Amino acid sequence: GPKKHMKRLAAPKHWMVDKLLGVFAPKSRPGAHKGRESLPLILILRNRLRFALTRGEAMMITKQRLVEVDRRVKVDPKTPVGFMDILTIPKTQENFRVSYDVKGRFVLQKISDEDAQSKLLKVKKVFTQNGNIPAIATHDGRTLRYVDPLVKVGDTVTLDLTTGRVVDFIKFKTGVTVMVTGGANTGRVGNVVDVEKHPGSFDIVHVKDFNGNTFATRIANIFIIGRADAASIELPKARGVRVPLTQDRELKIASHAKSKSGKSKRN
Repeated sequence: GPKKHMKRLAAPKHWMVDKLLGVFAPKSRPGAHKGRESLPLILILRNRLRFALTRGEAMMITKQRLVEVDRRVKVDPKTPVGFMDILTIPKTQENFRVSYDVKGRFVLQKISDEDAQSKLLKVKKVFTQNGNIPAIATHDGRTLRYVDPLVKVGDTVTLDLTTGRVVDFIKFKTGVTVMVTGGANTGRVGNVVDVEKHPGSFDIVHVKDFNGNTFATRIANIFIIGRADAASIELPKARGVRVPLTQDRELKIASHAKSKSGKSKRN
């Protein structure tokens, strides 16, 4: 049957699990997201939010029905939580959106109650069900019926989590604001400049970030997060702009020197 265990060394690097604190890592259940494109709920509660110190404590939190993902209570601590999922903890009145930082690691972006009412979904497939009912399949495993016929593969729809209805959609075209969700540029945000068509191979999208730097990625890695003017969601700390390595190194050296000088003054 399917493998139900995972060694810590085999865990995805962007989970940032300490390799010396045990032999095994929690393995996500089959669910809305792929195993390597999601975080098990236990890692979010224990390693990220620090609501629990141990696996047992994280299980107690979930079993008491204190955690919601996309407005649904999740009791299984191995539930996969992936990109754009909304995590709600009613006891603390906190909401988080799962996103990527510019280094491709999962981050939990704190959001307001109003933002937690809706969620962006990427359209993966457009098809008709039995009885000629138009439907779409989204990146988080949902099937939505009777969506606007203008919606095509690669577009983004906005889902109201309380009603379960699609309230808006954004077409994929040049100028839209996108986030990269795979490959070497994961987590970067910018505007689509151009799309290279390669029949029989992968179409390549050229993106320009807010600093004017351009980069390219496969079309499958593109997730639309807003129209041309701005992103319709709150972005993580660096706002999806990756600083060049040389500049990043200089900034780190400067901050290190500053903290060192502060310590010597105190001494």
